[in-house]
Amino acid sequence: MPAGVTQTQSSADQSGADGSPEREETPVERLDRNMEELNGELRVVVTGVQVLFAFLLVVPFDTGFASVGSFERGVYFVTLILAALAAACTIAPSAQHRITFRHDDKRHIVFMSNQITIAGLTFLALPMCGALLLIASTLFGTLAGAVTAAGGVGVFLGLWLVMPLRRRRQLEDRRRQR
Repeated sequence: MPAGVTQTQSSADQSGADGSPEREETPVERLDRNMEELNGELRVVVTGVQVLFAFLLVVPFDTGFASVGSFERGVYFVTLILAALAAACTIAPSAQHRITFRHDDKRHIVFMSNQITIAGLTFLALPMCGALLLIASTLFGTLAGAVTAAGGVGVFLGLWLVMPLRRRRQLEDRRRQR
């Protein structure tokens, strides 16, 4: 560091698109951090997937399930399949990491796991909305179920897709302006 330049000034000169200081890390350290962050996020997501999937697995064994109509049975089955796909996608990064362990393929694992996790989040949002549709339809009728599920879709789209994409676009615009 040149004389007279403090660590704070040096960090400020290397700020990211959002104004925060850039990390001083090697590409390998960045991959390690990215993998750690992904694993932390997946711990939260997998728990939600497991709870939803477990709920869906026991539903047909309830005595009241025998009286639901064909619409609810169809919604249930599609919701169950989507929850299974969410489980497959959110657990896949761990399986891939274990199988390719010690093959120096972390970059591929991190980037592929990111894509699979996004697919898993999509598959998670859909059965959550399906569960809303199933429960609201059973309790209050098909129209109430459709409105409830549509509201759920709106919330998931807004929070999980629109907001992050908007923020990503803002960050990319800032980066291009530099």
